[in-house]
Amino acid sequence: MSDIHEDAHTGPIKNPKQLLVAVIFSFVIPVFLIIGLVAYVTSGNKPAVGSGNEERALAERIQKVGAVDIRDANRPLRSGEEVFKAQCSACHATGAAGAPKFGDAAAWAPRIKTGFEALVTSALKGKGAMGAQGGGDFNDVEVARGVAYMANNGGANFPEPKAPAAEEAK
Repeated sequence: MSDIHEDAHTGPIKNPKQLLVAVIFSFVIPVFLIIGLVAYVTSGNKPAVGSGNEERALAERIQKVGAVDIRDANRPLRSGEEVFKAQCSACHATGAAGAPKFGDAAAWAPRIKTGFEALVTSALKGKGAMGAQGGGDFNDVEVARGVAYMANNGGANFPEPKAPAAEEAK
């Protein structure tokens, strides 16, 4: 009766060799597989050692998040037509993504009713499918000139904004 009782409570591991094999397959091999997968995933964009690009790769990894773009603050302001041709015509010339077409008085009328400042704010901060235009190649006054040019060709009568220094001199 004791033989039957002992067989019922024993597991599949009967000797130390089987225990060692079970430990290796259960713990050691998965740990090495995980380490290998982590090394494979994290090595994707690193250049090979000795390839000559170590300094450039290091510089790319530790570069600053922001950048400073120095521009000539005394350059003459661009006209509204120049801003329209360079920045706005891609969508407003064709009416892409719901943009009011250049010169379409019916499409511009409800926008003109909101006022010049609202139109400039929409242009600088973005609205709907139109991305923000502020901080790009043109300063805020030039973007406002582009808005005035488009709105005036759509039936408005907004004056073209002047340079800030010119306003202070008056």
